Amino acid sequence: MNLQTLRYYERRGLLAEPERTSGGHRVYPPEAVTVLRVIKVAQSLGFTLDEVAELVETGRHRHRHRPSCPAGGLAVRTAAKLAEVEAKLADLAVIRDTLRAALTAGCEDLIACATTQDCPLPFSGI
Repeated sequence: MNLQTLRYYERRGLLAEPERTSGGHRVYPPEAVTVLRVIKVAQSLGFTLDEVAELVETGRHRHRHRPSCPAGGLAVRTAAKLAEVEAKLADLAVIRDTLRAALTAGCEDLIACATTQDCPLPFSGI
């Protein structure tokens, strides 16, 4: 991870501003590694950085045992992300099937295909 990313995460509030040495160098606590891993894993699972920030903040509140935790913990947000992913997969399955049908039908020219009744491409829906 490069320094610009670490500083960006600090500005976004994902990482607490670390202590500094007398020479001005940042000294990150060991917990920062865990936070960075959480950020990267969450991003690899499709969460945006804004969503990751909310999840991290929710976790911080829970670990401090505050009664006023933001609504929508990990389970709620994970279920919502899963629904998004499943919807995208369904859309991609339709695209895949249409492309396969176009290959099977031998579509070679979109203009000619658009005027053919047997063309599997969804020209009529537009």
